[in-house]
Amino acid sequence: MEHTPIPPRRLPPDARIIRPGDQPQRYDLIAPAARPAARPIARPQRSLLRDGLTEMIGTILPAVMLALLIHLFLAQATRVEGYSMEPTLYGQQRLIVEKLTYRLRPPARGEIVVIHVPGYGDEMLIKRVIGLPGEQVEVRDGQVFVDGQALREPYLAGLTYGDYPATQVPEQHVFVMGDNRNNSNDSRAFGPIASAEIVGRAWLRYWPPQAFGRVR
Repeated sequence: MEHTPIPPRRLPPDARIIRPGDQPQRYDLIAPAARPAARPIARPQRSLLRDGLTEMIGTILPAVMLALLIHLFLAQATRVEGYSMEPTLYGQQRLIVEKLTYRLRPPARGEIVVIHVPGYGDEMLIKRVIGLPGEQVEVRDGQVFVDGQALREPYLAGLTYGDYPATQVPEQHVFVMGDNRNNSNDSRAFGPIASAEIVGRAWLRYWPPQAFGRVR
């Protein structure tokens, strides 16, 4: 009686390094060439487009929200217009205005702030804090006085011309002035500004590069 020879068992090339229990597929005596070829599964174009949009939204939306939160609550970039803060700041310089400090403490004298002025629309002004709540501010003889004491102002390039009668700063307000005293629209024109109208503190000057540094 003749015996039909059994064809050799065909294993994948890496069978020697994969334990049989870890192999999900089973191997039989059918030669690989005899098996029907696997048909590739085509994914609809609409599904690819939808997946792409979903991934894009998932990446871009958090970034936009983070940028918005930073802009609203932490910091924003702004550009200086005009010459009312010369020689400290010049027109077209770009600044970072940080918004966190005044959530933790009130403004201090000498700090440069960006403010909204009621009645000026959306325009923002940049000025220096001169008088604090409860203090009396006066200008006479080319000098600023706070509570009767001459204010030392090394950031000025000249005298402050004209007089301004002694005015008391209300609570929750500050008295602001530009460093270019004789060419500045400030609290001498529109009065003390409410602390709630302060957008933030001018912190860093970043453009042009040669002017990079802290704003003081």
